[in-house]
Amino acid sequence: MKLTVRKRGNSLSLIIPKEIATQLNIEDGDSVYLTKTPNGYEISATDPDFAQKMELAREGIKKYRNALIDLAQCK
Repeated sequence: MKLTVRKRGNSLSLIIPKEIATQLNIEDGDSVYLTKTPNGYEISATDPDFAQKMELAREGIKKYRNALIDLAQCK
């Protein structure tokens, strides 16, 4: 899909068609993330670093499962 770059003040902007915004589940004022890939750039509505952080959290939860259960039962 071809998008047009427009000047807005001292910046440049892209207008995202409504259908794409709906698919990305983004609205006016939301943040999107631009990630450099081997094929160029990717625009995403989710933080790519968040997935890595969640994977690390899952590994920690799995490793320390019993300790976390004990902590959850403390009053």
